[in-house]
Amino acid sequence: MIIDMHTHIFPDEIAAAVIDKLSRVSRTPAFTDGTLNGLLKSMDAAQINLSVILPVATSPRQVEKINASAAELNEGDGVISFGSVHPDYTNYREELSRLKNRGLKGIKLHPVYQDANLDDVKFLRIIDRAAELGLIVVTHAGLDIGFPGVIRCSPKMARHVVEEVGDFKFVLAHMGGWKNWSEVLEVLSGTGIFIDTSFSTGAIVPRSDSHWQAEDLKLLDANQFMTFVKVFGADRILFGTDSPWTSAKASIDFIRALPLPDADKDKILGGNAQRLLEL
Repeated sequence: MIIDMHTHIFPDEIAAAVIDKLSRVSRTPAFTDGTLNGLLKSMDAAQINLSVILPVATSPRQVEKINASAAELNEGDGVISFGSVHPDYTNYREELSRLKNRGLKGIKLHPVYQDANLDDVKFLRIIDRAAELGLIVVTHAGLDIGFPGVIRCSPKMARHVVEEVGDFKFVLAHMGGWKNWSEVLEVLSGTGIFIDTSFSTGAIVPRSDSHWQAEDLKLLDANQFMTFVKVFGADRILFGTDSPWTSAKASIDFIRALPLPDADKDKILGGNAQRLLEL
């Protein structure tokens, strides 16, 4: 079973405009049209059984609408959606309880888009409440391709969160911190944190009108990835594509080609997610 733990979609009426804007900002092409139907087609082509959609509330007023839409998505087949809470949303305790009662499995945070450090008290109180409820917390970690030089979730911040909140279902996207990978290995070893593979393996595919330097396109190669397996263990790595921003097939092929036992590949591609999601 293949489970993609990190995908994004947008409402049909705005998907084209959002994809165009984000593609220009990130200087990378999209691999789907950004809609639910586009994601499902991509999943079918790559033989992905289930995708987790990770919405982000970029303002407090978006929280309730996003979470209501997430609950509706969970009534369909092939995908489940997490919710999202903004750090400036004051009714977070009740909203997280509603998410739990609606059957949502977790929340997505994005400290860069939400303009606060992950270990800020505004996030810590949300994370602490989510942990009480047994919800999974997924956060963007490390640099963001659209915000050069900005880090709102460093490995040290993530470790501080664990020290403050304790053990909980915590997933750091982009292999623990996009392009902060040396620090991830140094600072986060020995924790119970999960990391996902989204937008972190192989190389960035540039837009035809981009002027990337060759060195900047490099992501983790197989040898570097195997170091993460040694430090974190195959049990704590989750497959994710960051769809629509990477090729699902290329992401799966990267895992399949690793010098790992098939049992470990199966864990990364879906077994670990199945356990974390309690499916």
